[in-house]
Amino acid sequence: MTSIARRLRISNVNKFRLKTVISIAFFWTVTDFVIVLLRQDNQVHTKSIWFREGLMFSVSLIMGYLFVYRLRKIFRNYPLWVNFLFKSIILLGSALIITFIIQISNAYFFQQLTASEAYREILSYVLHKNWLLEKIIYWLIIFFITQLILIINEKYSPGVFMDILTGKYINPKNENRIVMFIDLKDSTPIAEKLGHSLYFEFIREFIYEISMAIMEHEGIIYQYVGDEVVCSWKNSKKNSRRCLDTVIRCRKNIQRKGNHFRRKYDVIPEFRVGIHVGEVTIGEIGVVKKDLAMSGDTMNTTARIRSACNELNHHFIVSKQFVEAGGLKKSQTQSLGMVDLKGKADEIELFSLKI
Repeated sequence: MTSIARRLRISNVNKFRLKTVISIAFFWTVTDFVIVLLRQDNQVHTKSIWFREGLMFSVSLIMGYLFVYRLRKIFRNYPLWVNFLFKSIILLGSALIITFIIQISNAYFFQQLTASEAYREILSYVLHKNWLLEKIIYWLIIFFITQLILIINEKYSPGVFMDILTGKYINPKNENRIVMFIDLKDSTPIAEKLGHSLYFEFIREFIYEISMAIMEHEGIIYQYVGDEVVCSWKNSKKNSRRCLDTVIRCRKNIQRKGNHFRRKYDVIPEFRVGIHVGEVTIGEIGVVKKDLAMSGDTMNTTARIRSACNELNHHFIVSKQFVEAGGLKKSQTQSLGMVDLKGKADEIELFSLKI
């Protein structure tokens, strides 16, 4: 039963994508509903409206699925304008077809016309009014807004865009957070071996696998700096577990793609991790480009802990504060003693993770 439950379990990444699909369907359906109500010549029966919006929501789910899953993968490595253009053309064709089906169904089921009469009425309506042009403009605007929101949301980690949109961090706030720094081990010799172009592709694939692990365990990706990823969670025992699970998932993701990395780059990436917990200040920064910034001693200390991985010859190092906050057992960690971190006035006790 346990293995079956695991197979049926929906990953957090897919949960996020499903929420996005449902949000798209809801947005499109509500927009269509408002447009229908605002029509000056609208004398449509209530049942007809509910039929229309039910059909609209169902088809919007399919189109949202195309947006979030299929077309996103197909056009991921294309320029933004190509992405916009081809997605809009594909979805515009689908939208016009469903609009035609809605009109014909309404004429047949609610106006009691025959199929041929319904077809002739819709054809006449399309040819003798600006219906087609209006629909094309209407759907292009809807697609543009949807794609713009999706792109902005992808620019930030899930949840961050809404924080910026609602102005949650216009005034900086202090929060107790778990912070994790992850970076590529031996990046300099790998870069010299691969050259600039191939190394960039290598880093992009490495960052992708790391990011998917972070998203799977509901971490907030704060920033990418070269081959380094900085992420965080609000401090709690549950999130401490998620943080540890993220490290394990990162390793599994890399191992799963090991043959691919070996064939393409002749290198299987390894990574180092530094984890700490404490108070950070979060606020909006930027004028031309808005972003969220996290600052404070916790950020600096975490960066130093990650740097200590090389000096102490361990891959995954955490602070005593994280061990205590997460309630980690002795079997999960190995004390590395009191360590003098660069730039820190006082020594700090560090632990290596046994994972």
